[in-house]
Amino acid sequence: MRLQKVLAKAGVASRRAAEEMIEAGRVEVDGRIVTEQGMRVDPKTAVVRVDGTRVMIQEELVHLALNKPRGWQSTMSDDLGRPCVGDIVAERIAAGQRLFHVGRLDADTEGLLLLTNDGDLAHRLMHPSFEVSKTYMATVSGIVLRGVGKELKAGVELEDGPAKVDSFSIVDVGEGSTLVKVVLHEGRKHIVRRLLEAVGHPVIRLVRTDIGPVSLGDQRPGTLRVIGRDEVGKLYEGVGL
Repeated sequence: MRLQKVLAKAGVASRRAAEEMIEAGRVEVDGRIVTEQGMRVDPKTAVVRVDGTRVMIQEELVHLALNKPRGWQSTMSDDLGRPCVGDIVAERIAAGQRLFHVGRLDADTEGLLLLTNDGDLAHRLMHPSFEVSKTYMATVSGIVLRGVGKELKAGVELEDGPAKVDSFSIVDVGEGSTLVKVVLHEGRKHIVRRLLEAVGHPVIRLVRTDIGPVSLGDQRPGTLRVIGRDEVGKLYEGVGL
């Protein structure tokens, strides 16, 4: 398929605008800047970048952001009949899409969960060696003192080994509770809850707001959105694809 057509189908720009991008030296194919028009590429194998950001050109790949409601299971089906992620994407699955969730959130945790059929990306996002950051807003019991952040950044010994956060900040203080922002790249089970409990502040409510460059924003609980081309490109860059 001609390169400008590939760019147009990927939603980068109109075919004419894509030709102008190529002419300006803004498009790279498999590591090489392309300036000639009409170059043919295989959408299934070519790595195409515009201004350094990878363009997702395989039509069959699906990348979705879900705001998982509290009380819902991070599974595609549930033997006990509890509400689960699979219920929200049931129509897509019935239409033939094979989706799976990237990691999971426990039932009591709300917020951002990625759904995709992109196995390479999902594997790397879940692998600890790629250190993809995740951001959480946590309402915790008690008034959090400033020294708690230093303690969490230095590292806390848990039953399965030490763990630490990348950043920690106090957002708001209420009556008997504190809203804090936690950023970390750990992926161990219940890691945020366990860390905060270990420093004396059990979690009352926990919401994941960001995974790498993808943010929940004002997306309502229980809703899906297609992750934007730039966001997917940045996810790929973040895990070396």
